[in-house]
Amino acid sequence: MNAPAPPPPVSEDRLLGGRVLLRQPTEGARAAIDPVFLAAAVPAGPQQLVLDVGCGTGAAMLCLAARVPQCRIVGLDAQRDLVRLAGENIALNDMGDRLSAIHGDLLRPPPRLAPGSFDHVMANPPFAARGRHTPSPNAARAAAAVEGDADFGQWVRFALHMLRARGTITFIHRADRIDAVLGAIAGHAGEVVVYPLWPGQGRAARRVLVRARKQNAAPARLAAGLVLHEADGRFTAAAEAVLRHAEALEM
Repeated sequence: MNAPAPPPPVSEDRLLGGRVLLRQPTEGARAAIDPVFLAAAVPAGPQQLVLDVGCGTGAAMLCLAARVPQCRIVGLDAQRDLVRLAGENIALNDMGDRLSAIHGDLLRPPPRLAPGSFDHVMANPPFAARGRHTPSPNAARAAAAVEGDADFGQWVRFALHMLRARGTITFIHRADRIDAVLGAIAGHAGEVVVYPLWPGQGRAARRVLVRARKQNAAPARLAAGLVLHEADGRFTAAAEAVLRHAEALEM
């Protein structure tokens, strides 16, 4: 009998100025600033229940939990290795009483995920449409970057299915796919807010945060967004407030 493959090597990194400890694979999809800004955009309050779809190693859910100490968060991911690491990270950060990570596919969700039970749903979905991108030879990186069996529209429908009435969905996505993002949300949720993340003054946005509310017909709004870097490459004070001090984004 062949011996089981050893787990992939991991690094130990810190987010939010050291407030969050994150173990993640040294190769493949690694958390950078996207999940931190995603967590900052979710308007969760104490005692509310949040679902993180495609949670990976748990970066976004840990950052949200650090900012809103009394909220409860469930993470869902299709990659068992990442779910295992998310569970370890929850324990490392002493958040096991409020956070959990479960293995599952949004097209075949685990029975324990009850539709209509979450106040907020957040996601950092794969950015590239299937068939329009050459996937990485690294399987984990490819799974994180390129849509699989579920396209973005199915991510949106699943998120809305999990939400309570008037709950919010929040996504971070590539700015050049904003048409696909808004097209998937149109007719299914309202009060849409698009919040660009500008790399620097006078530069085109590469990322956008998009938030919408279930069973709401309020018109869409383009927010001013946030500039990430000064001319010398340093993070701006506004970006540092989110990345190091766990401040929420006012969308």
